[in-house]
Amino acid sequence: MSHTARELAEYLGAGIEGDSSATVAGIASAETARAEDLIYSDSPKYMEAARKSAARCVIANPATRIAGKTILEAENPKFAFAKAAAWLAPKGAPKAGVHATAIIAAGARVDPRAFIGPYAVVEEEVEIGPGAEIGAFCFLGSGSKVGAECHLHPRVTLYAGARLGNRVVVHSGAVIGSDGFGYVFGEGRHWKFPQIGSVEIGDDVEIGANTTLDRGSLGTTRIGQDVKIDNLVQIAHNVRVGEHTAIAAQTGISGSSTIGIGVLIGGQVGIADHCTLEDGAIAGAQAGIPSGKTIRTGQTVWGTPARPLDRFKAQYAFFARLPELAARVRLLEQAQERG
Repeated sequence: MSHTARELAEYLGAGIEGDSSATVAGIASAETARAEDLIYSDSPKYMEAARKSAARCVIANPATRIAGKTILEAENPKFAFAKAAAWLAPKGAPKAGVHATAIIAAGARVDPRAFIGPYAVVEEEVEIGPGAEIGAFCFLGSGSKVGAECHLHPRVTLYAGARLGNRVVVHSGAVIGSDGFGYVFGEGRHWKFPQIGSVEIGDDVEIGANTTLDRGSLGTTRIGQDVKIDNLVQIAHNVRVGEHTAIAAQTGISGSSTIGIGVLIGGQVGIADHCTLEDGAIAGAQAGIPSGKTIRTGQTVWGTPARPLDRFKAQYAFFARLPELAARVRLLEQAQERG
């Protein structure tokens, strides 16, 4: 869909400098853009690419000027670009219907505006809301619920009783509602602790490919609205994740941990059981958080065991110098022995 630069600026609440009648019809990177594509530049190092780009319209920081370009001035160009992309390339109307090879139980409640793809299996008492799209080979266990306008990509598995809010996106291979890793050792063997709870996913959540979310053991695993979970993440039983939190790939969150609102968790972070990350906390990539530890509101931690960022950086500087420091210690010891 085409718009003028002025229309786009009004939608974004951005300032405009240059030809306000310039047509904007799509989005692209600076390197691949055509004249009617929109690009963005949010730092000086990308300015040269923006200058060389064929795109006529650029979202950039206020007071940015590029000869021959129309500038949409935004305090956060990357956010403005994402918002513009949603407006310039809206999703088409969802398709509806049930593929001939899908298996739908008689007791399932499927809204007529939903779509069920090839070889999907929908068991008894499943609810599927309007505009939902269930991809090929998905499995929806008995009593599970998929809200309005959800999109389950191919081969997603919902165990019995899993519940998804509205506009949830789940990528291929994700498993929601599997048993947690709970065992008790006694009488010479491991006994499985009951895994009879549930899992609830809030509105506007996105779950990456091959990510797994365990059901609660006796209670509920809860993911708040607008949470974004990357590929290959493991979330264990009874975990609670607050709204607007983002979790990067290969992170593991152990049972009964609580993640607050707006928390940022980097890639390959390991969070042991019964931990708490309070609202706004940040765990840097590969941080290791021991059992029962609390990361306070707004605190940034890194390293294993996780510690405040300033302390980690100070210690890391010494780690890098250990060979040099060891050599100096040996010299001092030799000098002391001679003296």
